[in-house]
Amino acid sequence: MIGPVLRQERVEAIDILRGVAILGILIVNMQLFSTPEGLPVDGTAERLIYFFAQEKFKALFSFLFGLGLAVQMMRAEARGAHFLPLYARRLCVLFLIGVAHFLLVWDGDILHDYALLGFVLLLFHRSSPKTLLVGAGVLLAIPMLFYGITTYSSITSHVSPQMKEWITYENGAEDNGTSDDFSDTYARGSYAEMVTLRESELPTDMSPDTDDAYVLALFLLGLYAGRRRIFHDIPAHLPFIRRVQRWGLVIGVAGNAAFAVGGSFDPSPTSVTQNVGRLCLVVAAPALMLFYASTIILVTQRETWRRRLAPLAAVGRTALSNYLLQSLICTTIFYSYGLALFGKVSPSLGLLLTITIFLIQIPLSVWWLRRFQFGPVEWLWRSLTYWQRQPMRVSASVGRQIGAGAVT
Repeated sequence: MIGPVLRQERVEAIDILRGVAILGILIVNMQLFSTPEGLPVDGTAERLIYFFAQEKFKALFSFLFGLGLAVQMMRAEARGAHFLPLYARRLCVLFLIGVAHFLLVWDGDILHDYALLGFVLLLFHRSSPKTLLVGAGVLLAIPMLFYGITTYSSITSHVSPQMKEWITYENGAEDNGTSDDFSDTYARGSYAEMVTLRESELPTDMSPDTDDAYVLALFLLGLYAGRRRIFHDIPAHLPFIRRVQRWGLVIGVAGNAAFAVGGSFDPSPTSVTQNVGRLCLVVAAPALMLFYASTIILVTQRETWRRRLAPLAAVGRTALSNYLLQSLICTTIFYSYGLALFGKVSPSLGLLLTITIFLIQIPLSVWWLRRFQFGPVEWLWRSLTYWQRQPMRVSASVGRQIGAGAVT
């Protein structure tokens, strides 16, 4: 019988990476929570976010999702358990959590998208590492083709009617003038109006687009890392990890510089610089993400740094709860039913607020895991997946070990 991951079975480097991803996602999402979309990039804070964070931590989160599939599959095989039915139930529960988050809290939810794409990922669960890499390359070629076409269109102002229709579909609300309506609702509307607006938005949000191909490509890269057991035997893969670090830095810096410059000049979907930047980002964001991930993995090979980063592992073990908590906090701060600060906070102040929220989440996560085995939403997810109430409390000895590991 397969069960939830036990503490002793967890790979700490993965949890630390997941904790870093939660911070990075909040850095990027803070702009979506606090300001209308489509504004030009202005100021040092925004440019830094564009260069170092935009799409990188979504890429990391996606990579870790694919890696998680590999880890769970290996555990199931080791115990002789049936993997596919369990993982399918897990994805169904995640989808329901994501839809509830989308409708009731924030329309930027990624959980329901991940759940739907997770069913596609299952088609690759027996693929060889080489097939996974080829599949990731083919999927990344889809957004590259799209931004190649949009770049050509922005330069020549001429594409075929079919390509024009694709561009219009991908740009979505940006072309039909509804962005201002969304901003006005979040700034001054009632909570009921926000839920109604998000409800009307959900079918379009679940429609397939090029971003799905991008996310699925990163799922495959994570599954590739899991199939090669890189995180389960880091010392044996150190030369490979160092090569990834070097190439990720070179490709990531060059491509993200083009993206940051393009977004600074003109955020319009018809801008040449914006489309060239987006084209570069398709490769550059995963590259810089891999640089971040490989650097953190190498750092965790030192005992001193592993102890220092242990609190981030606590955030990573409660990643789902922390992700949803960020949405609750930020929507309360910015939307009209809370402090109504939507459109009134500068990017630099938003970055400071991000750091403040995360610095609260770190000790909160450590405190929680001293007492409980799972985060509250993780507990709900597991209980519904196994259709059995999971034990929450930890023994006093385990709680003391977690606390000592987090503060030393």
